[in-house]
Amino acid sequence: MSASQHQNPKSDIEIAQAAKLRPILDLARERLGIPAESLESYGRYKAKVSLDYIKSLQDRPNGKLVLVTAITPTPAGEGKTTTTVGLTDGLNHIGKKAMLCIREPSLGPSFGMKGGAAGGGYAQVVPMEDINLHFTGDLHAITTAHNLLSALIDNHIYWGNPLGLDQRRVVWRRVMDMNDRALRQIVNSLGGVANGFPREDGFDITVASEVMAIFCLSRNLDDLKNRLANIVIGYTRDRKPVRARDLKAHGAMAALLKDAIAPNLVQTLEGTPAFIHGGPFANIAHGCNSVLATTTALKLADYVVTEAGFGADLGGEKFIDIKCRKAGIEPSCAVVVATIRALKMHGGVKKEDLKKENLAALESGMSNLVRHVENVRKLGLVPIISINRFSSDTYAENALVTSTCEKLGVECHLADHWALGGEGAANVARAVVRACESGKSKVKFLYPDDLPLYEKIRTIAREIYRAKDISADKSVRDQLASFEAMGYGRFPICVAKTQYSFTTNPDIKGAPADHVVNVREVRLSAGAEFVVAICGEIMTMPGLPKVPSAEAIDVGPDGKIVGLF
Repeated sequence: MSASQHQNPKSDIEIAQAAKLRPILDLARERLGIPAESLESYGRYKAKVSLDYIKSLQDRPNGKLVLVTAITPTPAGEGKTTTTVGLTDGLNHIGKKAMLCIREPSLGPSFGMKGGAAGGGYAQVVPMEDINLHFTGDLHAITTAHNLLSALIDNHIYWGNPLGLDQRRVVWRRVMDMNDRALRQIVNSLGGVANGFPREDGFDITVASEVMAIFCLSRNLDDLKNRLANIVIGYTRDRKPVRARDLKAHGAMAALLKDAIAPNLVQTLEGTPAFIHGGPFANIAHGCNSVLATTTALKLADYVVTEAGFGADLGGEKFIDIKCRKAGIEPSCAVVVATIRALKMHGGVKKEDLKKENLAALESGMSNLVRHVENVRKLGLVPIISINRFSSDTYAENALVTSTCEKLGVECHLADHWALGGEGAANVARAVVRACESGKSKVKFLYPDDLPLYEKIRTIAREIYRAKDISADKSVRDQLASFEAMGYGRFPICVAKTQYSFTTNPDIKGAPADHVVNVREVRLSAGAEFVVAICGEIMTMPGLPKVPSAEAIDVGPDGKIVGLF
């Protein structure tokens, strides 16, 4: 919250509902040059851009890509999506042609912890209620395509199992776009012969689905179909992989996704064009919006601002080592988002005491920001620090952060986009332009493709998390060896780990070092082309908190949604 924010009692949803939106067909034509016939409208303010039009852009030069990442998240909040929106508005405010690309919110966290994920204050994407709820139905399509494959697996077993799929080695679970811990582990097909063969099963949240990862990494419809065909759904008794193509499932799955794969075009409160498309979690999956949306935006604008989930250690590393590696794109700089409040929490201050000046705690907590700056530089990017301003921040606290950043040789700017929109992020925007024009960013992958899978995990743990080492049971090591034997050894690693710490313990703040990262489980995502390393106690199906956001969400007699924030 900024000083201006305290003067304005309006909630995020009230600000969004009071905004005057441009008809999306007009905005697309005037700001991006997209003709109406190349858009599929979802009402007046949402549209999908046709794949044929996207294909016609191939020969255009690319604009500059800007990555927004953050320090390690805390309950104090950092405002990464708000900064992504505000910075893009800020670039347009200083006369640049910019658009943004972010992920679609999942209903799970919207009704659980977050209550919405479309930015905040005067740095929002709109229509906010639609984006946070059903939007254009992409997540429903992904859920359905995933569960179609699940149904075909059990149907195949029911009708005699000609592929010899071992029911004990089916690795394809079911999904839903909601937090429901009761479904983490289930037994399906109970109730007698007519219902099939009972077996252990379970649900993940949709945004952890491999179909979601495939959806976000696919370049076009053919690539999508090929990746779906390559999904490994289980193994025979002699450990041979069985794939979605063996069940003839990939064509029907692609049919369910053919409309969803087209990027969704909306706008910010200031009329900046925005692609919101795809939504993999960063603490479970790779945490980036779709490759198709990002590469299309780079053909349409001079500056494209995108974000990676959570901190630079988790989302930022995956953005480089998975998305950039696969898509052949390179950011020209990285904006690291922080707040004074969050830095003090990393220094040991309790949430209820964050409004009090505490320079000692702030100095201690700055170690977290320093670590992320070091990591961004390790990945080859020029970092810029954006501090979201709160009214409780003091002059001395701001001075301490600024002086620390000066010693690091990194630009640091206070930002007030929550209250002022693009104007409040103008200084950050100017710094971004300087960094992009300098040409100093040169992406460096953390590890080569041919490094063994176990060593890739160890490299991430040591270089990014500053761990002493990793640990894993023999069964995990054997599983990684089997993936390599099947020809998947060149895949990158997607770490599933708590976002709240460099360690696997969410309670350890700051910049810990010399810990051990335990790899509890590994999963092959053959279609997405990465290996998931599940570390610590992370869940691929989250639960709801004691007081879920759903309790505050409602619809009024006038049909307006309330309680989203």
